[in-house]
Amino acid sequence: MRKDPNTGANAINVMTNSEADARKIEERLAKLPEVLSVRSLDSFVPEDQPTKLKLIAQAAKVLNPALNPDSIDPAPSDQENVESLKGSVENLRKTAGDAKGPGAVASRRLADALSKLAETNQATREKTQAVFINPMKIVLDELKNSLQAQPVSLKTLPPELVNSWKTKDSLIRVEALPRGDPNDNDTLRKFAAAVLAAEPTAIGGPVSILKSGDLVVRAFIEAGIYALVVISLLLWLALRRITDVLLTLVPLLVAGAVTLEICVLIKMPLNFANIVALPLLLGVGVAFKIYYVTAWRSGRTNLLQSSLTRAIFFSAMTTATAFGSLWLSSHPGTSSMGKLLALSLLTTLAAVLLFQPALMGKPRDIRE
Repeated sequence: MRKDPNTGANAINVMTNSEADARKIEERLAKLPEVLSVRSLDSFVPEDQPTKLKLIAQAAKVLNPALNPDSIDPAPSDQENVESLKGSVENLRKTAGDAKGPGAVASRRLADALSKLAETNQATREKTQAVFINPMKIVLDELKNSLQAQPVSLKTLPPELVNSWKTKDSLIRVEALPRGDPNDNDTLRKFAAAVLAAEPTAIGGPVSILKSGDLVVRAFIEAGIYALVVISLLLWLALRRITDVLLTLVPLLVAGAVTLEICVLIKMPLNFANIVALPLLLGVGVAFKIYYVTAWRSGRTNLLQSSLTRAIFFSAMTTATAFGSLWLSSHPGTSSMGKLLALSLLTTLAAVLLFQPALMGKPRDIRE
């Protein structure tokens, strides 16, 4: 449906109160390379109508006797249909002969099918006739109607069509369609950005997707910055040393960077659902690292062999299992959020156990 221009699923609309302004908007948008086509209510009024109507009248003069005969023969009986089918089978096989080309093969295949139809019962033949004849009648009726074309103007357009392009208070809609693959987000972003640059008041699905996406990304960047600032402040209040605050935060930031790198490697994109895991990673991840820093400050050694490491390991795995269970959800967004949460907690745990002790080095002198 998105690929069908008639649905307008990816269209961007510009509203105006003036027909003159609508034409100017059409001209500006039509010049954009990202725009495939531009439509408004005027687009439904054909150009060069006298010439086209003359050609339609000539076609009607030739086709009307065949489409509207003075007399119609009665419908053939079933026996007459069987005889006609057998005659067609004979002619097809005679024409195909022993040739091996695609046309001959198709003729013999059609002859076999018609032969089976001739030998079957009358109900099957009537069903087959309905399958082929009824659509043909519809097509012929459409052809008859098209040959009765009349001059078209804005006043003669159907009210339902007019109401979808012009409101009762004369608000006119101009529609622009994207060029390229409408299912590609980059295509829609470029399309929306180009139209907004030309018409800042434009609205529609691509504009909403572009603006809401930018808003969500900006909101989570702000959330991440605020989380880091508040976490840093709380760490400074607890540790009272800038170096110790950095020793706690650096492994956390490394874990975040590694999480994003793994997402790229396994081709797991960020979306509006799983991006919530990133600020949560900061708050949960710092809780594991501060234990090591306080133990290191008190002069403890061999942290990896201590009961503290086992406590951190099982605590992290419990949290990762709890959040990771969302991965099993049937909802795609919730499932991706659980997957990213489990991945981020595993990288955080790895940063605590592998990177944190090496970063801290030997315990600081307790007197210091």
